[in-house]
Amino acid sequence: MAVSLVVLRTVFGVLGNIISFFVCLAPIPTFIRIYKRKTSEGYQSIPYVIALFSAMLWIYYAMIKKNVMIMITINTVSLVIQIFYISFYLFYAPKKEKTLTVKFVLFVDVFAFGLIFFLTYFLLHGEKRVQVLGYVCMVFSLCVFVAPLGIIRKVIKTRSAEFMPFSLSFFLTLSAVMWFFYGLLLKDMNIALPNVLGFIFGVLQMILYLIYKKPGTKVLEPPVINLQEISDHVVDVVRLSSMVCSSQMRTLVPQDSADMEDTITIDEKIQGDIEKMKESKEMFLISKN
Repeated sequence: MAVSLVVLRTVFGVLGNIISFFVCLAPIPTFIRIYKRKTSEGYQSIPYVIALFSAMLWIYYAMIKKNVMIMITINTVSLVIQIFYISFYLFYAPKKEKTLTVKFVLFVDVFAFGLIFFLTYFLLHGEKRVQVLGYVCMVFSLCVFVAPLGIIRKVIKTRSAEFMPFSLSFFLTLSAVMWFFYGLLLKDMNIALPNVLGFIFGVLQMILYLIYKKPGTKVLEPPVINLQEISDHVVDVVRLSSMVCSSQMRTLVPQDSADMEDTITIDEKIQGDIEKMKESKEMFLISKN
């Protein structure tokens, strides 16, 4: 029976590693949109900063507690991927969001982790250290599941699920199931308990996504401005307007003095021909009489 529990625990641990890896890859579509739009405006960096902090804590916890070495692998991978995501976000972030993200990283991932490491490593020893660090890991694991809920307000307000990644919510929910059973079989409530709420939060996010997801909606991208086309349109409009104006002017008045002289010359010729015809008619009548 003990062997079967160990096997089951290992199976759930391996499945947890695999699914957690897909959780780490779930935000890739979001970063593809950011790359295409050349801006990360509208997206939040909080989930990635919290996920980085959680990975750091679980690596520290796994190194202190025995028989959880399987957690080191996935959290090390997660740590590297989260650093990449944050760096990518900062590269395309507006100045304000970039400043806030840097401050948040320094406060959470540097200062807070350093404080926790100092207090638990130097002031606590043995099982007490493991217990306190386990509680800390449990709290911040909840933050990882809750962090994506920060965009719920925006989703409800805009009635659009554009900024809520469904793939992330789905894999978080599936991962929570695997790690819950792993923690339960390991008899470690610090691992099992957060994943209960993780499952609830994940399901809630997917429900909201289905409610506010509009079929066929696409992320609006800023239009590409073709200066050559604009220039051609401007030239065409100018030409058309000049043609209309010139035709109207020709209808109202002659264009210049040369046109006026030509008009006067034509009138004089016509008048002269009329007079000649009158003279010819009079001479014909006189000769007939």
